[in-house]
Amino acid sequence: MGLSDKAVIGRGLNSPDPLVREAYLMAYDYINYVTAKPGIPVDPALSLATAALRHAGDELLTRFPIFFRRWPRVFQDVTDRTACSTLVSILDEHFAPTRHRELAWSAVLSVFVLSGQLALHCQESGMSDILPRIQECVGSYVERVICPEIRDRGGWSGFISRFGEKQNLEDQVMSVCCWSLLLLTKFGDKIPKLATLILSYLVWTRRKT
Repeated sequence: MGLSDKAVIGRGLNSPDPLVREAYLMAYDYINYVTAKPGIPVDPALSLATAALRHAGDELLTRFPIFFRRWPRVFQDVTDRTACSTLVSILDEHFAPTRHRELAWSAVLSVFVLSGQLALHCQESGMSDILPRIQECVGSYVERVICPEIRDRGGWSGFISRFGEKQNLEDQVMSVCCWSLLLLTKFGDKIPKLATLILSYLVWTRRKT
């Protein structure tokens, strides 16, 4: 599955800024990747950053599925009209302007993984037509919020170094999950005891090693 025609004409993918262009490419590629139908070949990643994102997302979802089992309950009321606004609302909860702290690469990874889960939910709910809008929404958010933060940190090279295929995600996953817990506080009634489940799982996995 390659980039759609709608993706190709998006202004983000045609941006003269390589940092921004890569952000949109990652958004489009990752959502295409996670929503690819079984049995249909997936095109190779188009860049080192998209390859790192695919690998990191796969490893996180495969090795730590407990973190994502309850996302459908978060997205259960999402419609084609509210998908993008719901996603931005969740992301804004974390990247609020009042939170002054250095942006972690694990948080950047979480933006794409969460977006992929929303896209997958929409696809499974018969809303595949909205996927290009989610891709553009994610790219726009990363351009606005994340790109300014990473421009002076080597751009996407840090992400590639952190999450390339040679990396082990066990050390990074704690940061990702803590970030997810912060996001989920606003959905407390919808996800009972999720914090306890995640923390218990982390303790269990660390005792095994």
